[in-house]
Parts: sequence; C-alpha cells; structure tokens
Amino acid sequence: MNNAKPSVLDEFCTGDLGFMVTSVRNGIQDALERELAPLQMTVPQYVVLNCLAKGWGRTLSDFCRVLAYDSGAMTRLLDRIAAKGFIRRVENESDRRSFLIELTALGQAALPQARQVTEVAFRRLLTGFSEKDAETLHKLLSRILINAKSD
Repeated sequence: MNNAKPSVLDEFCTGDLGFMVTSVRNGIQDALERELAPLQMTVPQYVVLNCLAKGWGRTLSDFCRVLAYDSGAMTRLLDRIAAKGFIRRVENESDRRSFLIELTALGQAALPQARQVTEVAFRRLLTGFSEKDAETLHKLLSRILINAKSD
C-alpha cells in the first residue's frame, strides 16, 4: 500500500484550487463588506463607483462583465446606487438604446473614504506578507489568469 501523500499540484487538480480560490474570494468579500458597511455601501456598489472613477466602464454591459452579473441583476444594482445619489444615467449619444453611467458629486465625494476603508481591509488581509511575497502572489495569480484565458 502506497502511503505517499499526494502532491499539492495533484490536490489542486482534483478541485482544491477552485475551492481555495473561492474561499479566498469569499474572505476578501466579507472583509470588504465589513469595512464598507459604515458607509452604507456594498462591495458591488463600490466596484461600480471605483470602475467609473478609473475609467474602466460606463455602460451596463461594461459592469456586467466586471461583476459577472446578468443585465437584470446589474440594472437593479445600478438602481440602488442611483437611489443613494452616487451615480446618474445619462443619454448615450452614440447608441440611443442604452445609457451611460456617471458619478455624481456625491459619488465622487464618497469614493475617497470607500477607497481608504478597502485599503485597510486589504492591508489586514496581507498582514505578514513581504514585498517579495506580494510580488510572488501577483506573479502566480497572473499566470493562472493567463492560463485561464488560453483555454
């Protein structure tokens, strides 16, 4: 009988990698939700505001791709953010069937504090990591993303 312990790579290939990545994602989400709660903001709402500020998206379909939401769920999320006064919908001159999303003055004002509390959460999650550890983590996660896109 072979009592050899399976390699980590073998364990990852039997589903452990997916489980671990999902667990890490959930842990990050929970940590960010705790930090954003006093601001009356959820993680998806923050992601939309941050994407707008960074120029990473302005349309419903842009945000659907970023958050992996369907258009109905994204419409409801944008409605909630608009109700808080953080965003507004404006006419899309190049496509009358759609609209563009813009940050309002209130959204622009809320963003620095939201960014600050998310940074607190990420720094806590990276406690004990050296710069070299962070570089290695970035490199390895980037490699997984590249491999995922090449399938």
